[in-house]
Amino acid sequence: MRVAVVAGPDPGHAFPAIAMCLRLQAAGDDAVLFTSPRWFDAARKAGIGVRRLKGLAPRAEDDDMDAGARIHQRAAHISTEILPELSAMLPDMVVSDVLTAGGGMAAERLGLPWVELSPHPLYLPSKALPPIGSGLAPGEGVRGRVRDSVLRTMTARDIRRGGVQREQARASIGLPAEDPGPAARLIATLPALEVPRPDWPEDAHLVGPLLWEPTDKILDLPPGDEPLVMVAPSTAHTGIADMVATVLAGLEGAGVRVAVSTLDTPPVGLPPWATAGLGRQDELLRHASVVIGGGGHGLLAKSLLAGVPIVTIPGGGDQWELANRAVRQGSSILVRPLTPEAVRDAIKQILDDPAYTTAAKSAAAGAAVVSDPVQICHDIAEAAR
Repeated sequence: MRVAVVAGPDPGHAFPAIAMCLRLQAAGDDAVLFTSPRWFDAARKAGIGVRRLKGLAPRAEDDDMDAGARIHQRAAHISTEILPELSAMLPDMVVSDVLTAGGGMAAERLGLPWVELSPHPLYLPSKALPPIGSGLAPGEGVRGRVRDSVLRTMTARDIRRGGVQREQARASIGLPAEDPGPAARLIATLPALEVPRPDWPEDAHLVGPLLWEPTDKILDLPPGDEPLVMVAPSTAHTGIADMVATVLAGLEGAGVRVAVSTLDTPPVGLPPWATAGLGRQDELLRHASVVIGGGGHGLLAKSLLAGVPIVTIPGGGDQWELANRAVRQGSSILVRPLTPEAVRDAIKQILDDPAYTTAAKSAAAGAAVVSDPVQICHDIAEAAR
């Protein structure tokens, strides 16, 4: 089976797409990745065919301050830009990242089956949950249910507006205004980070995190035998700035070592008990006692799969939602506002209380009960023939 996998350049979305390509290829399928040239070399090194995802650049008429317009209008444009290459490669199906909806639109225009890849929990609204992004647990009792109902009412207008924008974007490229949606939704998260809901969609499948390491390098650890704290600043543009400097200030004299894992230029002038650079995070996690990160799904899932608790310092986007879910699961402490004292206290609390590590290991164990995303793709492609 030949599969086109479409994802934008953000590491939180490109990396799971690459991991999906590798899973498909391990099953004997031919996967071709449409993404930013930023990841071409690494993907080719992994044996994945690549194509440039055209249409990513903002246009003069785009309103990037409007999230709905950014997603839906850009998606329609992307679908037009990639249509010739997608048609030429004759795929059997398309896997399209949840934020790169143009892949799904292009598949629909070609009459191809497609599935949506969500590299995080299911973020569709639910009749029984507070709005996604609030970070709130489902309300309990009459007051809790009323609270959630009021909050859902407050966000319903924006959701309806997004639906209208989607319809307009579809109509602009000749698709029916009503969106039939994907044949399946691959929810690439840990069950421990999901929230039970009575209206879970039948087409949504928990498939576990799709993780990929962008390097083979191993980061040298600081000398000593003190507990290792792995720090991974957010790769999202909504992440907290200057996290590393504040964390290092807070951990000075705390009796720990620090390894800063970064995709970008590492900080300089580090103390002797710290190191920084690009290195395999799965290898760092083998030695880490605690992780500090922004609460992005990739790092959070990777840490929990390794059974390592995490201090989350959430920025914008979905980081607040995910950080609060991890706190409720018991494997994390949320720090906001970010201060050296708060970081130091959180690290001490996790190192002193084994319950956080126990909860992280429990989350890892839950990953055994997920569906196979490749088998789901095979089933859908077979049904479409």
